[in-house]
Amino acid sequence: MKPINDETKAHSADLVMVFGGDGTMLQWARNTAGSGIPIFGVNIGGMGFLTSVSGKDLAKAIRSIAAREFSIESRTLLSAKGEADDGRFQLDAMNDFVISRGSVPRMIRLEVKVNSEVLTVYRCDGLVVSSATGSTAYSLAAGGAIVAPDAGVFSITPICPHTLSNRAVIVGQQSTVEVRVLDRQREATLSADGRDVVELADGNSVIIRRSRRTVKLARLPDSSFFKTLRQKLQWMGSHA
Repeated sequence: MKPINDETKAHSADLVMVFGGDGTMLQWARNTAGSGIPIFGVNIGGMGFLTSVSGKDLAKAIRSIAAREFSIESRTLLSAKGEADDGRFQLDAMNDFVISRGSVPRMIRLEVKVNSEVLTVYRCDGLVVSSATGSTAYSLAAGGAIVAPDAGVFSITPICPHTLSNRAVIVGQQSTVEVRVLDRQREATLSADGRDVVELADGNSVIIRRSRRTVKLARLPDSSFFKTLRQKLQWMGSHA
């Protein structure tokens, strides 16, 4: 098995085996999105919600892959587009888009619409719009719900909202979410999976919806999302 270390070679492969944590998986998800080529993650990094096995199970994983004893999961991506002061942009993300305050450590105001209807105006440190896959990432840290990856929904989660009644809102993945910056005195930034930072100013809007592209993840028969939750979050009934 020859190592693959660039996007061009990945698109000629039958399967890409990725060694690392969730950050490495997100990078290769970007490289293979829309290609139909599955990626198989071996966790040698941190939490590893997106990976399939740990490094100690590598030999078993290789035998299963060689015998084609694995299944394929399709994961929805998010797409964001808009126009900032430096031009138009369009980005895809597997986990989330985060609109956050700039360098000034003060709250920003963000107007959020769902399918053209106003949801609310948040005063907060930022906002996370996550896919079901990304619900265990920044959204979870910000107090959002854990969502099964096949649930077919997006999460809108404010970061440190000024109003205590503001909570995460779950919407269908066919929804269109618009976030508009309402703050003349402060800048904001948009990031996709922690990368591709776009500077936003007062009046700039970001339109987020389901992407046309998907990512394929390869899974072994004995792996599952709920098993991963039990292990990674050390819930009752988990096993090392």
